[in-house]
Amino acid sequence: MTDHTFSTLGVPSALVAALAADGKTAPFPIQVDTLPDTLAGRDVLGRGKTGSGKTLAFAIPMVARLSGPLAGSRRAGRPTGLILAPTRELATQITATIEPLAAAAGLRATTIFGGINQKRQVEALRGGVDIVVATPGRLEDLIKQGFAHLDAVEITVLDEADHMADLGFLPVVTRILDQTPRGGQRLLFSATLDNGVDKLVKRYLQNEVLHSVDEATSPVAAMTHHVFQVADTDQKNELVKTLASGTGRRILFMRTKHHAKKLAKKLTDAGIPAVDLHGNLSQPQRDRNLAAFGDGSVKVMVATDVAARGVHIDDVELVIHVDPPMEHKAYLHRSGRTARAGSAGDVVTIALPAQMDDLKKLLRKAAITVTPAQVTSASPQVAALVGEVAAYVKPAPRQAKPQGGGGTSQGANAQRKKARRSQGQAAPKQGASQGARRDRPDSPSTPKRDRSGRPAEAKAHAPKQGAGHSRGAQTTGAQRNASRTARRPIRVGDVVTPNRNPRTNRRAQG
Repeated sequence: MTDHTFSTLGVPSALVAALAADGKTAPFPIQVDTLPDTLAGRDVLGRGKTGSGKTLAFAIPMVARLSGPLAGSRRAGRPTGLILAPTRELATQITATIEPLAAAAGLRATTIFGGINQKRQVEALRGGVDIVVATPGRLEDLIKQGFAHLDAVEITVLDEADHMADLGFLPVVTRILDQTPRGGQRLLFSATLDNGVDKLVKRYLQNEVLHSVDEATSPVAAMTHHVFQVADTDQKNELVKTLASGTGRRILFMRTKHHAKKLAKKLTDAGIPAVDLHGNLSQPQRDRNLAAFGDGSVKVMVATDVAARGVHIDDVELVIHVDPPMEHKAYLHRSGRTARAGSAGDVVTIALPAQMDDLKKLLRKAAITVTPAQVTSASPQVAALVGEVAAYVKPAPRQAKPQGGGGTSQGANAQRKKARRSQGQAAPKQGASQGARRDRPDSPSTPKRDRSGRPAEAKAHAPKQGAGHSRGAQTTGAQRNASRTARRPIRVGDVVTPNRNPRTNRRAQG
């Protein structure tokens, strides 16, 4: 790929050995371009397509400089290296990449993100760490609580800055960067510079060096794109099931969390083990599903766009857009889960006839040239992509969820209900007598009563409330006077007292 090696680029020997132990012996173009400047301490703006090796491009110089020229004593809650990432998944992936290098250099790294209890994160900060990989929201929370301080940060990295802008994190990122020393080294890596990323560059990078590998929106050369058009939803479901039945790893992208979960369950029930990945999962659930997909025990992952960035699993041979994305950038990031680091891969987009016009516009913006094909699940093009079909795996039986009254809540209300039930069991005589009264037929001597306590017969003969005064039953003045007279006895005042209504008096006089 290149004549350069990590050693010739100036990477310390301890890190070169750690990279070689992980099978990384030749740097990628983005690393070849940026390492001389980043190792020298310059601010760098790196632009590269997804899967180009950006993570190592900033991980190597951070570890090398913090363990060399910038090495200092480790202090609680005051890291010297900071990496900001937009999502939990990306933060976890970065930490997995940087930890072997940090261990080889005698540094400590930790991950900070939301969605889980902060206790372990706080303990790690108190114990002293050199490098913090964090999402902006949780890091700002810990700063406000006094557990983290950024006044000792020497190197700051913003990864996937354009995605942070899409998620609305730039105000938080700005507040965090304002707390880092102005003279520190800053590295910004992003696929694009839109949505306010250029403002971050102008405000926080000084005399930066721009390194760009390919266009920000360019597709990967080793990636083959396919567009499969199906006649209706039934054919689409059969096609998805067939494409997911191969032996290699494949990721299926959906637009919504509900549909991702539903499709994963449907494939598992059909004998194709699948896991889901979306925003409704807790962090332990995400970690468990990613681990199952990564170790090969499950070959199919059904995900939303939360997996479009930051999820690096080797040897993903097929990406399937079950639901076409809304924009071309999402298409490129989704597709970038395959054909990573120089390997080959295929991308399939499934579309109904009504979706074809929007899909053509999206592919045009993404600079993808592909001829749509009308297929079914039995078409030769589909069989070629599936390859060897995996063996049927009998789904594990699911435990039925208990219906009403079977919950395990420990709240105060639940405790009171349990206490009442236990008291009722402790006094069976009283309960039995009450049950007997409820069960025996009503006797003539005991009149039935309604919920208000009145006898049912009294309620049946009671006058209707508001009778004669509804808009649907209009009455004349004479009828109303007659009803008033019928309701009360005649008094002397009724005869001699004139009517106080002047309109009525004029009628009587005239």
